[in-house]
Amino acid sequence: MIAVDNTLVSPEIFDKKFVCDLAACKGECCVEGVSGAPLEKEEIAIMEQALDKVKPYMTEKGLKAVLKQGVYVIDEDRELTTPLVDGGECAFVYRDNGIVKCAFEKAYLNGETTFKKPISCHLYPIRITYQKGIEKVEYHKWKICKPACKNGENLNVSVYKFLREPLERKFGPLWFSKLRLIDEQRDLVAAKKKAKKP
Repeated sequence: MIAVDNTLVSPEIFDKKFVCDLAACKGECCVEGVSGAPLEKEEIAIMEQALDKVKPYMTEKGLKAVLKQGVYVIDEDRELTTPLVDGGECAFVYRDNGIVKCAFEKAYLNGETTFKKPISCHLYPIRITYQKGIEKVEYHKWKICKPACKNGENLNVSVYKFLREPLERKFGPLWFSKLRLIDEQRDLVAAKKKAKKP
């Protein structure tokens, strides 16, 4: 892990390639899994305030789930997450030509809210975990994202570069600039090692 301010960053976010390919994966990350999207405590009030603007884009089942459970639930790991519809997809999804998308993001893109979507969704495939007050920034591998990995390889885009916007949203532009500097330094070290080989 690499220390950046008060975070620990996995080298995989520099080494792995990733660019979402919604045409291939159909947004299955919003459907698969046993829990909803992880939420930060501060997001709950924001989501509740934005809900009226988001409701028109939600499915009937999703809306019923939220009205019954609220905008968050506590999962088996005692973590705050978005509610699910009958234990399946996130309650805040809708479908656009067969692709699963986020109702919060739809309202945001239409200029109706200032909240794009939960930061955990925006950051994926990066996951943030907490250990003794330190945030760990790690790459999460999931088989449904295989098309995104292939797309990233083809375009030669690292995970952290693809996720610049959410990383700056979470940690700020200065923090991201430090990531970029670390990446450049790592490239220089790799180039020197390669040059030394006979």
